Amino acid sequence: MASLSVAELGILNWIQTNCHNEFWDEVMPVLTSLGNGGLIWIALAVAILLLQRGKRGTGLQVLIALLLSLVLCNLLLKNAVDRVRPFDLNQMVQLLVPEPQDPPSLGTYSASFAAVTVLFLNRWKGRWPALALAGGIGFSRMYLYLHFLTDVLGGVATGVFCGWLAATLWQKWISPHWPETPPDPPKTKKTHRDVMARCVFSQKMV
Repeated sequence: MASLSVAELGILNWIQTNCHNEFWDEVMPVLTSLGNGGLIWIALAVAILLLQRGKRGTGLQVLIALLLSLVLCNLLLKNAVDRVRPFDLNQMVQLLVPEPQDPPSLGTYSASFAAVTVLFLNRWKGRWPALALAGGIGFSRMYLYLHFLTDVLGGVATGVFCGWLAATLWQKWISPHWPETPPDPPKTKKTHRDVMARCVFSQKMV
């Protein structure tokens, strides 16, 4: 484990040397904050529920996946996986964010990729931007020297599992008892001929 941490420090140090600049030093703390508590994914799920009638099942699956991720990562794995943070091993690095006091957790990446997995399984139209956001959040944690690469990859793996499990539970157990709301009918475009016909009809009525 120690040799693995040393090897991963090499990856983080490479990022420190080759990727840091003033622009990304401003962007990465904002990007990493988007993953805190999975709030952005909860907001996305609620938005889908409220605004996309035909995709409400997708929103519910995202919420189920986030709940599974919370139970798996924060209640079961967090205390079982006892790891130090990178900045504890290399205290020469100047952090761009306040130093976290809690032990590292897979929860941030797990929540992100649990949501993204559900979006891909349901072919949601915004799935690719969501994937880019999830990947950016994961990279930002390494950029800021807060997590190792294996922390991120472990979170991705657990997130994909939670997303797949949520979609499976939905399809086999929940969806048959919770029918999908049909989408709004497409709005028909009025042609010039329709307008003229309505005008002629109105004149005849008069």
